[in-house]
Amino acid sequence: MPRTAPSFVRSVAAAARSVREDVASAKLRDPAARGGAEIALLYPGLHAVWSHRVAHALWRRGRRFPARALSQVSRWLTGIEIHPGATIGRRFFIDHGMGVVIGETAEVGDDVMLYHGVTLGGRTRDGGKRHPTLEDGVAVGAGAKILGPIVIGAHSVIGANAVVTKDAPADSVLVGVPARARRRTANEDTRAILMAPEYHI
Repeated sequence: MPRTAPSFVRSVAAAARSVREDVASAKLRDPAARGGAEIALLYPGLHAVWSHRVAHALWRRGRRFPARALSQVSRWLTGIEIHPGATIGRRFFIDHGMGVVIGETAEVGDDVMLYHGVTLGGRTRDGGKRHPTLEDGVAVGAGAKILGPIVIGAHSVIGANAVVTKDAPADSVLVGVPARARRRTANEDTRAILMAPEYHI
């Protein structure tokens, strides 16, 4: 059944709102951001997310080949690989971005932030859910690996280069190899956790 004009207009308006949200989110989270036009034109993390939204819509409609083709083009252009089957929430921001990999059954909530080199990967070749779920407000430092069908609770922070293979409750801090979860303290500087000494750009 062809899409009616009003529903098309609503879809375009919703897409425009989403783009504005993404740009505002990047500006809020990146101290180097200087303006909306620069962010929209020059931030590969946003380009990868916008491309994924189109690819995911194709994937859900059963258009698997064009969805994968679009995700591969995006990977070549941005250095970020997001499988079109992955579910991504609102205001998702990937800072720097190079080397980020997000698997097919990964689920990412709203207001999640990843730095470069992060992997949301699997640990098995079995079908079904095999990639992690990051709930709302999770922040992941550079080079961290979150592996398997685990759940990272809302507003948790994963340190740079951590390897996470177990569930973590909300408001956790996860650091180390293998990462261990502890409760985040009230006045803890989570930016220091995300930015290990070797991570300065």
